[in-house]
This record gives sequence, structure tokens and C-alpha cells, in this order.
Amino acid sequence: MIETMLLLSLILFGIAILITFTRMIIGPTLPDRVIAMDVIGVNLISAIAIVSILFQTKAFLEVILILGILAFISTISFSKFIERGVIIERRR
Repeated sequence: MIETMLLLSLILFGIAILITFTRMIIGPTLPDRVIAMDVIGVNLISAIAIVSILFQTKAFLEVILILGILAFISTISFSKFIERGVIIERRR
């Protein structure tokens, strides 16, 4: 019963990622695309956690941590780009 629920939730996360990916491609503005990218990261982390539960292993926990850090850094970088036009300012 639990495995069936986990597989169903994995399928639903996959559908959510596909829908959000279409928002990232079609999104009318750049902030919409950044938010869609962040939502894809969160859904992907959740899906990897479910796969880790299904396989009964802790090997994917490092992948979840690295993916979370990369999603956070990319969201901050794109937000800085939207706000200022550059990511790294060089003052000389």
C-alpha cells in the first residue's frame, strides 16, 4: 500500500515538473521563469527523496543536499541579474 502511494506521488511530481517546465519555456517574463526554475528544483528534490525511500537507501541524500544548494544559488543569481543587470559587479 505504501509503495503504491509513493509511486503515485512520484508520478504526480513528474507531471508537476513537466507542467512547470512548460511555464519555464513559455513564461511571459523573466521572473516567472526564475520562479518556475525554483519550483522545478523543489519538486525534483521531493521526487529524489521518494526514490530514496523506495530504494531504502541513504545514498541519494547527498544528491538532495547538493541539488538544494545549487537551486538556491541559481535563484539568488537570477534575482540579482533581474534587479541589477549583472551578477558580479567589478568596481575598478
